[in-house]
Amino acid sequence: MSMSGRDWGLLILLSLLWGGAFFFSKIAVGAIGPLTTAACRVSLAATVLLAVVRLGGHAMPTGAAALGAFLVMGMLNNAIPFTLIFWGQTHIDSSLAAILNAMTPVFAVLIAHAATADEKLTAAKGLGVVVALAGVVVLIGPAALGGLTAAGWGMLAVLAAGISYACAGLYGRRFKGLPVQVAAAGMLCASSVVLIPAAVVVERPWAFDPGAVHVAAVVGLALLSTALAYLLYFRILQSAGATNVALVTFLIPVSALALGVLILGERLEPRAFGGMALIFAGLGIIDGRLQGLVARRLRPQR
Repeated sequence: MSMSGRDWGLLILLSLLWGGAFFFSKIAVGAIGPLTTAACRVSLAATVLLAVVRLGGHAMPTGAAALGAFLVMGMLNNAIPFTLIFWGQTHIDSSLAAILNAMTPVFAVLIAHAATADEKLTAAKGLGVVVALAGVVVLIGPAALGGLTAAGWGMLAVLAAGISYACAGLYGRRFKGLPVQVAAAGMLCASSVVLIPAAVVVERPWAFDPGAVHVAAVVGLALLSTALAYLLYFRILQSAGATNVALVTFLIPVSALALGVLILGERLEPRAFGGMALIFAGLGIIDGRLQGLVARRLRPQR
């Protein structure tokens, strides 16, 4: 399925919104705990999407099976990865977290190979996985051989979040029959039910003293990088297809890197760019784009 100029514009906007999630959360966790930041993100976004569902004339499922499915999806796609990424960002830069999060499609390929009968690894996909994993090794660095530092644990937390996202992608296939607003709202409501009590018990949110910039970051995280981004994602999915919308994986780290460097003053080590290049190359091999580009370049001109 080809992409129109409008689709490309929406895709770039989506990459800014999701790349901005790392920017917003890096600011927020400077004064607010990771669990509390995650709880605020999902509960505010859920409120907005419930209003969208109601305005659209849809009804939320109320059966036990649907509620259970929302709970599992909310844990895999929101509660677990958001908390891990936000905790990780207390130890690493937002741009590095975004680069590591680009490993999600790689984990998805491995999980699909293990859990399904029709999505087995091919030789090309296997090569892509190896190249991307080499990028992770470069990012973590040789110092990890002597024991993980706090930054090393932060990077592992973000990678673990990618595994959770990949599991969510596989599990989320069961929501295909639901309107996208309903699926997103149900997932966010379920994760809110989990995260709000967890934040209260573990972090005691009333003990935090955030400034206006931290509160604004949480609001941006919830309304822009979650509620609006989910709606935009499904809009592109419908008009351009899953293969094209997957291009956002390549754009998110670039957006996060630009925001981190230009606004937060982050500075990545040279090996971070080498690791990012390897991860991108691995992703390109996995989805066939890199082979297609090489084939077009080598094809004789007529």
